[in-house]
Amino acid sequence: MFRKVHSNNLVYNTCWEDPRCDRELLELNNSSEVVMITSAGCNALDYLLDQPAQINCVDVNPRQNALLQLKLATFHKGSFEDLFQLFGKGAHPEATALYREQLREALPEYAQDYWDGRLNFFSGKGVRKSFYHYSTSGSFAWVANQYIRARRSLHRQIQQLFEADTLDRQSSIYFQIEQKVLNGLVEWMVNRHLTMCLVGVPRSQQELFITKYEKGALGFIQECLRKVFTQQPIQENYFWRLYMNGSYTDTCCPSYLRPDNFEPIRSQSDKIQTHTTTISNFLRENPRPYSHYVLLDHQDWLAANNRPALEEEWQLILENSRPGTRILLRSAAEEVDFFPEFVMEAVEFEKEKTAKTHQRDRVGTYGSVYLGMVR
Repeated sequence: MFRKVHSNNLVYNTCWEDPRCDRELLELNNSSEVVMITSAGCNALDYLLDQPAQINCVDVNPRQNALLQLKLATFHKGSFEDLFQLFGKGAHPEATALYREQLREALPEYAQDYWDGRLNFFSGKGVRKSFYHYSTSGSFAWVANQYIRARRSLHRQIQQLFEADTLDRQSSIYFQIEQKVLNGLVEWMVNRHLTMCLVGVPRSQQELFITKYEKGALGFIQECLRKVFTQQPIQENYFWRLYMNGSYTDTCCPSYLRPDNFEPIRSQSDKIQTHTTTISNFLRENPRPYSHYVLLDHQDWLAANNRPALEEEWQLILENSRPGTRILLRSAAEEVDFFPEFVMEAVEFEKEKTAKTHQRDRVGTYGSVYLGMVR
């Protein structure tokens, strides 16, 4: 089921890894050569603000690369207003004309093939009025949004939560509504395998939830929400605001959507290259000593489903690293036990700074974060 969902759909319409934490850990500079998983491309654009030499975005799903290419095309051919309408508001009143007259020619053929028939994602019309309510994760967000909006009192309280101006007020509202949000129906829904597939959680990660929490995925979600909504100010948490409202605001959005960053990113956008393949195949075909790797959480899946591929990926990473190369990855587990022995010998894992940034992560949906440095 997970393979079928991921091989036939755009899964992620936005990144769910906090780039503020990433950039603090990665310490990118003008000599940095990055290899990273594309996801929705948001974080690759944010990394450009640190002026690296090169960013290679790798994803087995061509639709994820097509999304990043559309963002790059908007930087090249559109205006900041176009960019914010498309990817800030999630809808552009002239999306079709903008695409046909300006953006399409800047896209590679595979991205043209994908977007030619999907401009309705940005039309603002129909039942789903935002791009962020399309894709598999977006569809899940739309269903959750409709469920909440149908309960007017609950919806009003959630809006008050996002408008809270103090942490005490925010925490008080959250505990008033937690049981209304995380009720029996929601527990049944989020513990379905199909639901977890839609938001990009493979069975290997689902089993981690079942092992640790009495309520399975709901227990994990409850822990995440408490961390996000009672321990951190909500005013700048654009991740959860997006999934509640289907759009960002001009004061609560990723760095790539801020007007002051438009020209700096546009001027460097040619540094990003997309590759539709695996990390291992990319390194075989493009060998060189890279300085940074951003692996998200895909090694959870490899560890549970294809151990030889996990070991091969690590071998190729180490063969294509320089002393001091930084490797950033996340896991649904609180502690990772799948690193091969040869990795532990060759890589030193930083703990103190990683733990501090993990506590400040605005997403809050990962059990652990690892930053390895090649010896």
